Amino acid sequence: MSQRPFRFGVQTFSAESGAEWRDRARRAESLGYSVLHLADHFLGPGPALESTNHPLQELAAVPAMMAAAAATETLRIGCRVFCNDYRHPVMLAKEAATIDRLSDGRLELGMGAGWLEAEYEAAGFQFDAPGRRIDRLEESITLIKALMSGEPVEHDGDHYEAKGFTGAPLPVQKPHPPLMIGGGGRRVLGLAAREADIVSFNFNNRSGVIGPDGVATSTADATA
Repeated sequence: MSQRPFRFGVQTFSAESGAEWRDRARRAESLGYSVLHLADHFLGPGPALESTNHPLQELAAVPAMMAAAAATETLRIGCRVFCNDYRHPVMLAKEAATIDRLSDGRLELGMGAGWLEAEYEAAGFQFDAPGRRIDRLEESITLIKALMSGEPVEHDGDHYEAKGFTGAPLPVQKPHPPLMIGGGGRRVLGLAAREADIVSFNFNNRSGVIGPDGVATSTADATA
């Protein structure tokens, strides 16, 4: 079995100013961390966030990732992970490829099926059963890879449509930035095994909140 280097990353998502955020990214780089990740949640303070037991994430992932990239030279950047249902894959592919180009090939593209039920409800998003959300994620990944291939796109799927154009810009990293898929259930981890370059193990968040059901799936035996 081939060996891969062991890396350390930072996950963070709040700052009081641009200067504080840039300094944090530079410090992570100077300390030898390989990658800086955000998460992908938009709820501000209030009863919706309180019901989830999830910490507040102040900064939006895409602009914060680009600001961190602009402030550093070698630090890789990413989101662990983008919620597939919050963006159309055509737009996410364009944003991701743009970040990869402007960071000179330092993006790691993280994706997941989405899980925080109260966040969906607070914004009026349809919170479908896990299988349907994973169906959308799988199709989205197929489409994003096609959009980064440089070939004309003709996609007419069950959930997304894109045709008559070629994705632009193309990413620096080929055939696409390293793809991370995150999750804790058997099916989404199977998708990660087939499609991803990086697997992000998480609790099984089937309950839609941070709580005992998910935490119980984080034992060593359950993870193995």
